[in-house]
Amino acid sequence: MKKTTPEVLIKDFIKHKLTLALAESCTCGLAAAQLAPAEGVSEVLLGSVVTYHTDAKEKLLGVKKATLTTYSAESQQTTNEMALGLHRQLPHADVCVAVTGLCGPGKSETPDKPVGTVFVTVLFKGHAHEYREQFGGNSDAIRQQATEFIYRKLAELLDREQIAPTT
Repeated sequence: MKKTTPEVLIKDFIKHKLTLALAESCTCGLAAAQLAPAEGVSEVLLGSVVTYHTDAKEKLLGVKKATLTTYSAESQQTTNEMALGLHRQLPHADVCVAVTGLCGPGKSETPDKPVGTVFVTVLFKGHAHEYREQFGGNSDAIRQQATEFIYRKLAELLDREQIAPTT
């Protein structure tokens, strides 16, 4: 798989005049932090909220307690609600990304959802693009792989949508 660098991704967003907002759980802000040095990031990145704990997911993004209880904090359902909540808070964001997952052992870990399971939702043009991936390694490696996965999926989405740049 082709690696998408933060610099290339930011240039693509600038070319298409799109903005980005992130809701990060398991990545703990890494996706936003790695974008920060890219030239032009202030034109693109509206912000990133780290909602590691369920209280933050509920209070900052409006994730329903029932969703967290039924599906867990590390689930596609939770990630979807994180993305929707982020969009409610920043409705002018063109692209909203939410990520959560298991970077280490915990109560959400099951045989069907082992450590390394990461969920991503990209909300773009009213459509939620959902992804479930399995990464390996220690918690730092999983966070890094999840961040690179987000960048790659964003780049693919921009390519696939064939957005015509505005002039």
